[in-house]
Amino acid sequence: MNNRFLPVSRADMEERGWDQVDFAYVIGDAYVDHPSFGHAIISRMLESRGYRVGIISQPDWRNPESVCIFGRPRLGFLVSSGNMDSMVNHYSVSKKRRKTDAYTPGGEMGKRPDHACVVYGNLIRQTYKETPVILGGIEASLRRLAHYDYWSDSLKRSILLDSGADIVSYGMGERSIVEIAEALDAGIPVEELTYVDGTVVRVKDRERIKEAEMLPSFEEMKEDKKNYARSFYTQYINTDAFNGKRLAEPYSDHLYIVQNPPSKPLSTMEMDDIYALPYVRTYHPSYKVKGGVPAVSEIRFSLISSRGCFGGCSFCALTFHQGRIVQVRSHESLLREAEIVTKEEDFKGYIHDVGGPTANFRHPSCEKQMEHGVCRNRQCLFPNPCRNLDADHSDYVSLLKKLRDIPGVKKVFIRSGIRFDYLLADRKNEFLRELCEHHVSGQLKVAPEHVSDQVLALMGKPQNKVYEEFIRQFNRMNEQLGKKQYLVPYLMSSHPGSTLKEAVKLAEYCRDLGYMPEQVQDFYPTPSTLSTCMYYTGLDPMTMKPVYVPKNPHEKAMQRALIQYRDPKLYDLVEEALEKAGRTDLIGYGPKCLIRPRRSGKAGASSGGRRADGRKPQTDKKRKKKTIRNIHRKK
Repeated sequence: MNNRFLPVSRADMEERGWDQVDFAYVIGDAYVDHPSFGHAIISRMLESRGYRVGIISQPDWRNPESVCIFGRPRLGFLVSSGNMDSMVNHYSVSKKRRKTDAYTPGGEMGKRPDHACVVYGNLIRQTYKETPVILGGIEASLRRLAHYDYWSDSLKRSILLDSGADIVSYGMGERSIVEIAEALDAGIPVEELTYVDGTVVRVKDRERIKEAEMLPSFEEMKEDKKNYARSFYTQYINTDAFNGKRLAEPYSDHLYIVQNPPSKPLSTMEMDDIYALPYVRTYHPSYKVKGGVPAVSEIRFSLISSRGCFGGCSFCALTFHQGRIVQVRSHESLLREAEIVTKEEDFKGYIHDVGGPTANFRHPSCEKQMEHGVCRNRQCLFPNPCRNLDADHSDYVSLLKKLRDIPGVKKVFIRSGIRFDYLLADRKNEFLRELCEHHVSGQLKVAPEHVSDQVLALMGKPQNKVYEEFIRQFNRMNEQLGKKQYLVPYLMSSHPGSTLKEAVKLAEYCRDLGYMPEQVQDFYPTPSTLSTCMYYTGLDPMTMKPVYVPKNPHEKAMQRALIQYRDPKLYDLVEEALEKAGRTDLIGYGPKCLIRPRRSGKAGASSGGRRADGRKPQTDKKRKKKTIRNIHRKK
């Protein structure tokens, strides 16, 4: 493969015979020219249209000169914080600074600023006051209108205002960025580009806002959280490219932030063209001295087969970013990429993943969507699968069979997650057999998230009985195949709606499974999700009914500790939680008890190194064997 990286320095630019770039692309990640990275897709898309693009990766935000290496770009600056929101990248849910950054050479932390898009935008404005600045990527996309910021515990303005940028290209961005580039190239002033689908712009004159639904003003939302909840729900039902309305958010009588309708979904041919662009498929060679970029190892031998998700989980921002209409690549496109992967030097015969946001979504959920869009006020899978749902895995099964037959491929894994309720809705049961027989390596990770139907309803997840049915079918299929394979459930604590009562119920469920997860995901309020709106307002924006929200750090610690009740270090938290929940019946010596009564002194010290339930601790090796053996076997 003779593909070349795009210029990262003035010397690279001059080597190509360029005296100027059309676009300088400032990114918070290391430069990785692989289609799993948004900056790679956007830069190669522009290159394919004849534009000259230079990459400025992780500039020193304390030095304005760091964004000047190519000089003034002819058409503008593109800015992205990277593949993750910079705040999520930097901080855990407890707001503690993370130690490593998988998107930086050598995993080094601290190479990008907090709120990177805002900082980069203002850094550019210090030197290039008139040059157009276009924001894109996940951080800008999910902060495009007023949004709750968990780290400052406040409502923030549209990122367009705080960054000093001219346009936000939201969503996946391929259509909008090309239209913006062509308009700028034609000499249209950036302030006139107020009409492009998939963009958010600043408008000073209300009369220039055509056919828009007015949202509550920023001041109204700050004064009353109910206004924010109503605004968020209006945004939520206008995320579809076919029926989404233009929205306008007032900041004063002479300042409006306008969100144009989303860009239309890509056809299969367009998806194929994007993934056929001349990517080098790895990180820039300048990073070798630091050992490369850790995130590359996760995607190097994986295939992206789709984008978009109609799952509708409340805590997920995919509805706002990629939308609910599933878009797919053809088999031929994926097979060509798989053959390239098999020829890479370090390929060992294993394709790590074939999927997308949800692996087993390979077409829109019903036939009408590509013409009329998704339903504004109904979900495809929640609370029950829609009667119009086209639950069919035949295309995905066919694709997986073809990939397995490629010379050099030993096994094809599915790691990007499946929707078990969608799997169950497919009565043919063919995919479950294929999954268990060929695509599981002993353990399959699934995400029931909780067992309380009250919490699951707020999560937008199916009732617990649906997961129980999946367990039965999964176990039965493995018995038929003569395989010993197990489900590993992802569980979430402290989601809105979860009281200590629901947390105890989840702990009892883990007890009955004989399973203690080594890690538990505490709910993380990230921008532009239904769950985050609930967290901030205490209201379900879909019904405007009050929702209990566990916010106190100590209560959140108790909820998390209950799921890991066997850990001796958590004894005090578990005991306190059970007492507060009125469930001291679970403190004792019976088979249903979570912990043993306290002896003299502290639990850990007084029990001679025993576990919180009073029994002798097992070695990590024995505990792991027992966990795998017992998981999902009911007593």
